[in-house]
Amino acid sequence: MTTIDPTPTSLPAALAEPMVPVRRSWIALIFAANLGVWMAFFTPIQVLLPQQVERIAPLDKEAMLAVVTGIGALAAVLANPLAGALSDRTCLRIGGREFGRRHVWTAGGAVLGALALVLLARQDTIAGVTVGWVAAQVCFNAMLASLTAAIPDRVPVAQRGGVSGWVGIPQALGLVVGAVLVTAVVSGTTAGYAAIAVAVLLLSLPFALLTGDDPLPRAHRPALRWRALAASMWISPRRHPDFAWAWITRFLVQIGNALGTLYLLYFLTDGVRHPDPEGALLVLILLYTVGMMLTAVVAGRLSDRSGRRKVFVITSGVIMAVAALLLAVAPVWSMAVAAALLLGAGYGVYLSVDAALITEVLPRATDRAKDLGVINIANSAPQVLGPAISAPIVVHLGGYPTLYAVTAAVTLLGSALVLKIRSVR
Repeated sequence: MTTIDPTPTSLPAALAEPMVPVRRSWIALIFAANLGVWMAFFTPIQVLLPQQVERIAPLDKEAMLAVVTGIGALAAVLANPLAGALSDRTCLRIGGREFGRRHVWTAGGAVLGALALVLLARQDTIAGVTVGWVAAQVCFNAMLASLTAAIPDRVPVAQRGGVSGWVGIPQALGLVVGAVLVTAVVSGTTAGYAAIAVAVLLLSLPFALLTGDDPLPRAHRPALRWRALAASMWISPRRHPDFAWAWITRFLVQIGNALGTLYLLYFLTDGVRHPDPEGALLVLILLYTVGMMLTAVVAGRLSDRSGRRKVFVITSGVIMAVAALLLAVAPVWSMAVAAALLLGAGYGVYLSVDAALITEVLPRATDRAKDLGVINIANSAPQVLGPAISAPIVVHLGGYPTLYAVTAAVTLLGSALVLKIRSVR
């Protein structure tokens, strides 16, 4: 469970354990903000970057896409916990008015990230694309760090499963809305990047402007010493074993997710040999999203009511592993359709319940955003390792059937290790 320093009677609102349930309007606004940031993450990865890379380097598209996404993910690994740590220490006063420590990072990340996407659209070399994507990843990970911290900051434990379900849905819905936006509403990579940039601003800024954000009194601000800050990124597994196991389970499941999704467009083109791979990708994304929306909030609420988290995480891993095995055994269109629906259903359960579980094993209330940033390394690091693992598998070690078999094994292992967590049922 989260520990809090100092004593409860002296806690400011920014550090106190939330007790008042959040309203539907707050959930709707953070849902929209998360939709914006996940559109910015996933639409380039799934649609715009593959198109842009293929146009620049058609003969080496797999390797070059791996370079771009891998370096971008490495930037995300560094940016997310650093931005979270700085957010934990933010005390902003303008004209005698105190502002909260989160929303400035949400708004700033959205504005600068939108600008980075516009600049990315103008690049015509792999090096330029890589630099542009790194800039976008840094900005959007700063934004994500503050949005992720809003859950333990504002949502009571008994409500976190359901709210996490709503917050998790945009991870899949962002793919759908983004893909529709850049394929059916606008055409071309330049217009696609511009459309995503506008969408990020329209969806994200209302949350930062219209919801509460408790200021952190300067007396409670942790000291900003860069050496100590860097050292704080290491959270001792011996002192906080449940946090360590939560990180490992998230890391392994996300490794499986990275292996299974990075080359999905190329899988449809070269493995399934679909005549319209981009249209087929949109169909699979839609089915994935339907599956996720059917399970995320329901599973989160059931977890809240039962007080149990681990059984839901394990079940989700089994469902996702079955979906990956379907692709490994029969890489045909009909099986891809079934796998997409199953994978979405399993991932919906996983996202809502695992997110709630993680908020219950955070070491300190004063470091919520930083600690969640460390957890988010388990989301971002697989995007670095995923290309390094999947590219040789596809090219040299058996192709897509082997890739999806490995995906199933890693996902199942990750979900099973949740049993190692002791403080959460």
